[in-house]
Amino acid sequence: MIRSLVERLPIMICPRWVQVKAQPIAIEDLLSYLIAALDLPSGSSQVYEIGGPDQVSYGEIMQEYARQRGLSRWMIRVPLLTPYLSSLWLGLVTPLYARIGRKLVESLRNPTLISNNLAAKTFPVRPRSLREAITRALANEDREFAETSWSDALSSAGASRDWAGTRFGSRLVDSRTITVTVPPEQAFAPIRRIGGRTGWYYGNWLWSLRGFLDLIVGGVGVRRGRRDPENLHVGDPLDFWRVEAYDRPRRLRLHAEMKLPGRAWLEFEVTPCEQGSSIRQTAIFDPLGLAGLVYWYGIYPLHQFVFAGMLRNLGRAAEQSDGNSAPPRDAVTEAIAPETQASGASP
Repeated sequence: MIRSLVERLPIMICPRWVQVKAQPIAIEDLLSYLIAALDLPSGSSQVYEIGGPDQVSYGEIMQEYARQRGLSRWMIRVPLLTPYLSSLWLGLVTPLYARIGRKLVESLRNPTLISNNLAAKTFPVRPRSLREAITRALANEDREFAETSWSDALSSAGASRDWAGTRFGSRLVDSRTITVTVPPEQAFAPIRRIGGRTGWYYGNWLWSLRGFLDLIVGGVGVRRGRRDPENLHVGDPLDFWRVEAYDRPRRLRLHAEMKLPGRAWLEFEVTPCEQGSSIRQTAIFDPLGLAGLVYWYGIYPLHQFVFAGMLRNLGRAAEQSDGNSAPPRDAVTEAIAPETQASGASP
């Protein structure tokens, strides 16, 4: 709820409950208390109040999250905003249903502060601060997201789609697949050669234009090319991307270094199937505030054309390649040129 409010609203109308004090505790510290409670002597009972070391309002929690995300948020306090109206607003701008939001808001009328220090005297746990808890939560989310296999996540989770991709936490994901009648090594061959002189398999002039615009605003552009036309390593620059993960012949993930209102990744996965191999192409965007959301939804229709054309031509190039040597330059150009000339999209 807090993330959705902060990410989507540069200006927030705040009712009284936003100023109510609480002592938020990191989930890891809560689990540490529960594990430590197993060692308490049996035969007696006691209530232990636990919480983090910081007594903060919900508004201060939002401001700390905004600070760590690099966002500036203004909060305007209003004396009158009933739990019912607040719940409707939460249902509109956050993933919460209105009825859940109402129960939540009603529970925030009273401060939830620790009234005694018994837990600190009994348990060896020293809870981390609010700032540390949010920092660690964001870092853990990044780590888990980086380890996600989209071939598994999207096929088994049955995640719902809207017109602009699938949402995973704060991230927006657009993923598509194509099946080719070649083994994984051959299917992966054009993927490992992507960028640089080989190009992006669809609308190369549009990618060059995107790089030029990035250069104008102080970005890296596409002048870096790539270190080697055949081989990649983690950390290699690749036009305005950088190789973040590389597992031949299964996975290539690129992290964008262009100027963006957020963070972006482009990932390719190759898995064997009955017909040969399945290539999954996934574009991931972590929008930074409202500007990031406007950017994603604004260019998403154009991305539909570019990414669809790129995946289609990757499949063609895979079936023309032997998996070891680079495909003839004129063969790649012949496969790309018709769609490139017809496209009006922009990456």
